[in-house]
Amino acid sequence: MSALARPGGGPLTASAPVSPPGLEGARRGRRRIGYLLLLPGALWLLVFFVVPMVQLAGASLYDPAGSLELGYRVAFAFSNYGDVFGQYGPHLLRSFLYGGVATLLALLLGYPLAYAIAFKAGRWRNILLVLVIAPFFTSFLVRTLAWKSILSDNGFIVSVLRDIGLLGSNGRLLATSFAVVTGLTYNFLPFMTLPLYASLEKIDRRLLEAASDLYASAWTTFRRVTLPLSMPGVVAGTLLTFIPATGDYVNAQLLGTPNQYMVGNVIDGLLLQVRDYAHAPALSFVLMASILVLVLLYVRRAGTEELL
Repeated sequence: MSALARPGGGPLTASAPVSPPGLEGARRGRRRIGYLLLLPGALWLLVFFVVPMVQLAGASLYDPAGSLELGYRVAFAFSNYGDVFGQYGPHLLRSFLYGGVATLLALLLGYPLAYAIAFKAGRWRNILLVLVIAPFFTSFLVRTLAWKSILSDNGFIVSVLRDIGLLGSNGRLLATSFAVVTGLTYNFLPFMTLPLYASLEKIDRRLLEAASDLYASAWTTFRRVTLPLSMPGVVAGTLLTFIPATGDYVNAQLLGTPNQYMVGNVIDGLLLQVRDYAHAPALSFVLMASILVLVLLYVRRAGTEELL
């Protein structure tokens, strides 16, 4: 029926709803307030992220023949990117390998810990959360140096492993890939645990009870209910762990040897020792672009694009 009959005989047509007089103005006011609240953060990102990134992009195209004495100039030397791929490709791959393994280990350790705090801790929950973030009260450098002492050749762990035959008489843990990955896992474990806890803690317990009422086993409930609902925490935790772990250089510097150096160590050496201000920015851009591509692929695969 396209029109209704009006008592006077004419058709009664539908009209669009009219907003109250002050409603549209209130909406515009809320939008302005939202923009104003975003303004400080946007300015901060512009000044301390966008501007340095633009400068770094220009520096990555410097003429590699330049020097500190003669100066550098932007020569659009895209060959810098090919040079760093050829020379430092193994370091780049090693960084992704170490970062990926450390992220996986942090997930395997952090998920049970976050699950226990969220569902089993009871009145001890706050204390356990404080213990998770307690390492942040100590310098990152001090924590890494502590692992250097723990894994030292004369330390308790190496002695026990030698006594039970898992390490030879000259075997060692320090200055190996194992030590670097262990340091990365330990230092970034809180970045994995806290997002996981936040995601698990928000799960409606009634959903778990419903699964139990439907005769689902504990494993089925976890696989079909708990894990899918905690995926935003898994994605956030893996990103917060993988990104800084891949770019880290302290653990490889203190717990490894040049054979374990990551791309962060190379960038540090190019900037502070070699003073190569053409290839260091190019390598930095390659690292950031590679991480960005991997993150986008991972988020799209995980099906949680709203996290970005």
